[in-house]
Amino acid sequence: MPADNPKVSPLPVADWDPSLARVLDDMQGQPLNVHALMAHHPELLNAWWNFRNHSVAGGALGGRSGELVILRVAVHMESWYEWASHVVRALSSGLSLAEIERSRLGPQAPGWTAADALLLQAVDDLMSDHAIAAGTLTKLSNYYDTRQIMDLIAIQGMYVILGCMLNTWVLELDERVRDKLPAGITRKQFETGAYKG
Repeated sequence: MPADNPKVSPLPVADWDPSLARVLDDMQGQPLNVHALMAHHPELLNAWWNFRNHSVAGGALGGRSGELVILRVAVHMESWYEWASHVVRALSSGLSLAEIERSRLGPQAPGWTAADALLLQAVDDLMSDHAIAAGTLTKLSNYYDTRQIMDLIAIQGMYVILGCMLNTWVLELDERVRDKLPAGITRKQFETGAYKG
C-alpha cells in the first residue's frame, strides 16, 4: 500500500447505518473487520451480502470445493487476511490442513485428485488470463456441471473484489479469527512460502 494512501478503518457497529441490520443479524452482532470496512458504504454492503453468503457456502460447488477456490484466490491476491479467514472454514468444510497448505503450491502439486487439480487450474487460468482455458474447461466439464463452473467463476470474482479492498486498506486480521488458527499457520509462513506453482 502506498504510504500516502488515505486510511479507512473498520466502522464501529454503533455508527452503522440502520439498513445494515440484516448483516449484523447474520454475524450475531460481531461483523468481521472487512464487513465493518464495507459498512462505510451501506448500499454496497447490502447489495453484496447475498452474493457473499452464496459464495461462502460454495454455491453449487459445495463448501469444500468452494473453500479450495477461495484459498487459491487468496494466494494469488497475496492476501493474508483472506487466506487466514478461510483456513478454519476450509477445515470445517472437509479440507485437511495438508490440503490447505498444498493449495498454495497449485494444481501441479502431487496429491490432488483430478477434480481438485482442475478447480485450482481453473482459478489459475482466471487469475492470469481472465478466462478458463478451453483445455481446462473441457476437462473440468468431466467433473463439474455448468452451474458449478459458473459458481467457480463467481466465487473467484467475489474474492478478487474482496482481496482488492483488503490490499487497498490493509486490514488487521480479526483477533477471533487469529485465535482459531492451527499452530504453524502464520502470516510469515504464508508470505514467505512457495505458492504459485
